[in-house]
Amino acid sequence: MPKDYAVMEGQRFELASPAFQDGGTIPRDYTCDGSDRSPRLEWRGAPAGTRSYALIMYDPDAPAGTFIHWVIYDIPASLTSLPEGVPKQAEVRGVGLQGVNDFGEVGYGGPCPPRRHGPHRYYFALHALSVDSLGLKGRVTADGLLSAMRGKVLGYAILMGRYSR
Repeated sequence: MPKDYAVMEGQRFELASPAFQDGGTIPRDYTCDGSDRSPRLEWRGAPAGTRSYALIMYDPDAPAGTFIHWVIYDIPASLTSLPEGVPKQAEVRGVGLQGVNDFGEVGYGGPCPPRRHGPHRYYFALHALSVDSLGLKGRVTADGLLSAMRGKVLGYAILMGRYSR
């Protein structure tokens, strides 16, 4: 069973993207076959008391086990969206801090499943947190983020897209 990087605690809220429908195909432009930029994400209905957000994008269908595509956290509670093409740097002013994906890079790494492997599912799991900052330093991984979020999750939202090559 692949590891689940969605902490499904608290109130569920809505996460969507104008680029694709929940359960739909992620456009090529947001993958390794295109410009490999992050899609715009929008949310609403976060729980009262939310002080920041953290997002993990992962592929549970990867042949070697769950593959992490994006780790971004300390997203200000004042935001209700992430722009398309978040820069691939550790700190994005006004947006948050980014960790390391399983490509070994900071920021977003788009879907890139093995050829002839069929469609993979890509989950964007957004968590509403009870703290302004998780106080994480260095090259943060999804596992490190999960550990730091423990006991601080007020709610969650999940968007799933599919992609095959």
